[in-house]
Amino acid sequence: MTVQVNITPNGRMSLPADMRKRLGLTHGGAVFLEETDNGVILRTAAQAVARAQAIAKRFAGKPEASVDSFIAERGKESGE
Repeated sequence: MTVQVNITPNGRMSLPADMRKRLGLTHGGAVFLEETDNGVILRTAAQAVARAQAIAKRFAGKPEASVDSFIAERGKESGE
């Protein structure tokens, strides 16, 4: 669904009530904007968390993707 949302001179915008209801934002809430090469993506906090969890799940169980592995690799590259 595509809707036009106007932005006021002070930078505020309002999401249509039916969209806020579908997104669970009837009492307000946080949204996250992601700027991409193709435009802007708006996500609710729950959608952003689900996306981060899906990304993390792809790396679960892969020792080479751990923070410790990353730090050790960077240390080797810098000669430490």
